[in-house]
Amino acid sequence: MANLKQAHHELFRRGPDERYASLQELWEYCQRSKKQSLDRWHHPHQIAAHPLAAHLQVELGSDGAFELNDWSFSQLCKLASVSKDTVNRVSADTASRVFAETFPEGKKPLQFLTMDQSVRSVHGVAYTRLWDADLVMMIREFATDFQPPPAGFNGATGLYAGEQDIFCFLIDPTGWAEIDGQAFAPGFFVWNSEVGKRSVGMSTFWFQAVCQNHIVWDAVEITEFTRKHTANVHEALTEMRRMIETLVQKRDERRDGFVKLMRKAMQSTLGEDAEEVEKILAKNGITRALAKEAIEIAREKGRFTIFALVDALTRIAGKANFAGDRTDADQKAGILLALAT
Repeated sequence: MANLKQAHHELFRRGPDERYASLQELWEYCQRSKKQSLDRWHHPHQIAAHPLAAHLQVELGSDGAFELNDWSFSQLCKLASVSKDTVNRVSADTASRVFAETFPEGKKPLQFLTMDQSVRSVHGVAYTRLWDADLVMMIREFATDFQPPPAGFNGATGLYAGEQDIFCFLIDPTGWAEIDGQAFAPGFFVWNSEVGKRSVGMSTFWFQAVCQNHIVWDAVEITEFTRKHTANVHEALTEMRRMIETLVQKRDERRDGFVKLMRKAMQSTLGEDAEEVEKILAKNGITRALAKEAIEIAREKGRFTIFALVDALTRIAGKANFAGDRTDADQKAGILLALAT
């Protein structure tokens, strides 16, 4: 089992203005960005950088002048093969001359993604954009039972979007099922950047707990998919939809099996009296002291069913002072539950 920290890192790096309470709110933000953004294609000779007070702006042919944000400025420096740190240390007038002397020449156009009078990103012809809004819409359509985890200690939600990328952390809080005698629930991470900051990808998993730091504890069956923003990037939506459908199908199969197991555990008894039950518990590795305590708790249920005794062991585990004692009691409960199969 693994502890997953992707959502933990997002929790600490996102400010309140990048957090969203629901997929609907996240989609509305992404959809507005999509509608207000426009791709502008220009050849290198049509592009020029000019000083604007203490900043730079780029002139895109007949489309006019646009300001740069931190990300698009970084991309422009990369295209010109100049150090961003170096350009930041010189005046805007000197920086414009640096770009005039270093900006590449060529016949292939560049794509500038703009919103209002600002450049969101700069790419070559090989880049293909996958809109965040389209990704979130797919999640809303096919992951209907999934929702954000409980809010983190600082109010972070698990749903994030900023000018550079998005990240979604979703779980199914009702999807608990048994895997190897232990309870797990399904969840997944999804990420994308429509401005080229990161690839598009998804990670699905089954987990046992999520803490307020949004660390996913004891995850199993982890499956990850990523794709670069090239010509076939839109096929990523089909693959991620398939991953969600597979997760949901397995959840339903396991949940049905878990329900049947619980029903059988509620109907099956280990014995008619405490002495007989204690002997069976001893055969399954449960100490005499632990067995006696569990039997006393189960006696309140009226019958010594497997479920009543498993529930008793779970309660005992919850009261244990040491992690080792809790783990031992949980393991014994798992062994006992297996008797109902």
